[in-house]
Amino acid sequence: MSKKLSYNSSLIAPLLHNDEEKAIASHPSAKNTVSFFRTCLNGLNTIAGVGILSVPYALATGGWLSLALLFSIAAAAFYTGLLIKRCMDKNSNIRTYPDIGELAFGKTGRLIVSVSMYTELYLVSIGFLILEGDNLSNMFPIGEVQIAGLAISGKQFFVIMVALIILPTVWLDNLSLLSYLSASGVFASAVIILSITWTATVDGVGFHHKGSTLVNWNGLPTAVSLYAFCYCAHPVFPTLYNSMTNKHQFSNVLLVCFIITTVGYASMAVIGYLMFGDEVESQITLNLPLDKVSSKLAIYTTLVNPISKFALMATPITNALKDLLPRTHKNRLTSILVSTVLVMSTTIVALAVPFFGSLMSLVGAFLSVTASILLPCLCYLKISGTYRKFGGETVAIIMIIMAAIVMAISGTYVSLMEIVQHL
Repeated sequence: MSKKLSYNSSLIAPLLHNDEEKAIASHPSAKNTVSFFRTCLNGLNTIAGVGILSVPYALATGGWLSLALLFSIAAAAFYTGLLIKRCMDKNSNIRTYPDIGELAFGKTGRLIVSVSMYTELYLVSIGFLILEGDNLSNMFPIGEVQIAGLAISGKQFFVIMVALIILPTVWLDNLSLLSYLSASGVFASAVIILSITWTATVDGVGFHHKGSTLVNWNGLPTAVSLYAFCYCAHPVFPTLYNSMTNKHQFSNVLLVCFIITTVGYASMAVIGYLMFGDEVESQITLNLPLDKVSSKLAIYTTLVNPISKFALMATPITNALKDLLPRTHKNRLTSILVSTVLVMSTTIVALAVPFFGSLMSLVGAFLSVTASILLPCLCYLKISGTYRKFGGETVAIIMIIMAAIVMAISGTYVSLMEIVQHL
């Protein structure tokens, strides 16, 4: 486990976004003082992430019928969220997601859960750098830039520039101030949806691409992976559950959050697909006309969030790495060095693999499916002992596990092939 973060997650939870919440999911100090409404707000912030930028591309890739898969994945993710609650009801000492893994499968279970969380945070951090580079180069197109005798493209230049801006934030010991500067996930997602809708209806872009594809079988693995990425918040659910004043209401919190976010994701997918059809980019902001105020508002909202929350996501990873160091080497200098190396490594990968859609598809297929569907099902079967009784619920869980395995294997394979082909 990583070292405890130096701020109280119950204080900053209302302002956290999807990946920020995951970044502090291992922090057990939340107090049981959060109301139903505030927990709903926290849950919405948790689920509403940058996946909203890619759902139009997912719909275009899979076709109109793939929307049914979005709703199916949302239903499965909601159910596995309830399974996490049931696991926590079995043992009052469970505070974090890795605790559930350990209760089910011992130290190996804790290790698997922790590695999946850290790997997901690392890959999403890389995705944010790619997102920044794509959108900045789209807004401010420049040619090659000469740096120290090396010629780099405009997109690569912006990735490096953003990494340098982010670097001082990962050196901070106390991130509470940064967390308060982070935009609310609910507000940011709402601004993006409303701005893009305004661009279509008022600023003249319109809905001219009806989308002729009913279903694209070859594109379904990618579509499913991107849909799964939208529901990768399960590592945070134990934190939300433990923070509630009335834990019996947590099921209702999940229901409210999943309904609202799924409506938002589906709306964005349909609006984006109708606006740009099969030409929609992996980030819909790349399609928006740059001369419209509404478009600029959506793009600026998209750009600000990653810069403000990169450090919050990197902190658990750097803490875990520092825990591996000998006690005599744990000081301020090594802390800065480890954080710097982490940012450098994410930057190098972002420059080498600048494919946002494929990377997020890989995260969704390999890590989100694992953390949000497979692990909750397996842990619940083990902790509850349900696997000993071959009843209706056991059959349903086994079917979900089998579907998740197919999603993970097919989506991971397709995503890796796309990345390799583009290299």
